[in-house]
Amino acid sequence: MKRLLLGLALTISFSAAVLADVLALKEDHPQTYVVKRGDTLWSISNIFLEDPWLWPELWHYNQQVDDPHLIYPGDILYLVWVDGKPRLVKNIVKKTTVNRDVKLTPQMRISDLTAAIPAISLDVIGPFLTNSRVVDKALLEKAPYVLSGREGHIVTGAGDTLYARGKFDDENVYGIYRQAQVFTDPDTGEFLGIQARDIGTGKRLSVDGDIATLQVNRSNEEIRRGDRLLPQEDRTLKPRFEPRAPEQPVEGEIIAVDGGVSQVGSMDVVILNRGERDGLKSGDVMAIYQRGVLVRDDIAKEVVRVPDVEAGLLMVFRSYEKVSFAVVLTATQALRVGDKVKNPT
Repeated sequence: MKRLLLGLALTISFSAAVLADVLALKEDHPQTYVVKRGDTLWSISNIFLEDPWLWPELWHYNQQVDDPHLIYPGDILYLVWVDGKPRLVKNIVKKTTVNRDVKLTPQMRISDLTAAIPAISLDVIGPFLTNSRVVDKALLEKAPYVLSGREGHIVTGAGDTLYARGKFDDENVYGIYRQAQVFTDPDTGEFLGIQARDIGTGKRLSVDGDIATLQVNRSNEEIRRGDRLLPQEDRTLKPRFEPRAPEQPVEGEIIAVDGGVSQVGSMDVVILNRGERDGLKSGDVMAIYQRGVLVRDDIAKEVVRVPDVEAGLLMVFRSYEKVSFAVVLTATQALRVGDKVKNPT
């Protein structure tokens, strides 16, 4: 798929104005940068900004074209000033000698959208964008389940036929899931949902009473008896993210890590006990705080908890009603389940 990207001609006053309070540039930031394959908008912003989560404030968008944030390997980015604030632009820059204005000339380009660099790397979160889902207990228990493979086989895989039992609707393709982690709020004990782990997909061939015959057209691992069948999730997925602070104050904590481990590091996927009902959306960036440890005060003869320490940043990439999936973008301290998250300062 090709799309025409047309830069708009405009004149920007080149000023030595003081930095805007919300955008602190790194002392060693460059004036220009050539985009390389493998870059992300986040990594480039991290080269220029002390707080890369303020990325949308740095990039100067052409609002008159679709997807104005598309950047490609080989593009040259220029740091200029717009109304006293630093901005990154990808247009051709020409300086005049009369008034030191910077003029951005029109630029026409036809490019493959798949070649554009993403806001963040999708390698880690890719499977979660299409396969992982959170459901309630009643939905999972009522869903049809795998009886067996052909000739009574206990496990099946891609290309095999399987039999499932339950109440089937008019769907032709079903996702095959296995119950994974159960999420509860650590503070209130509220049930938040069950992670249904994607195992594969099957196409319904026929139904006889409450038993259906399905052809397995994809499997990530062996399909077992008791695995559940759910209709394909009708959800609009967002392959491009624009990291930003939440629109309202949100505080929560990390309640689980993908894979069931307790230690958390950069680019790990974590689950938060906050979701859509709390105002969290894909793209929201939150600061991670290492929970302060308990220490004994020998003078006062009591145990006290020391203050929490800011230890990283994460970005929500998929939110459900009560929980959210997020990827850790940076980690300056050892992180673990139970650490707090809240709006970045």
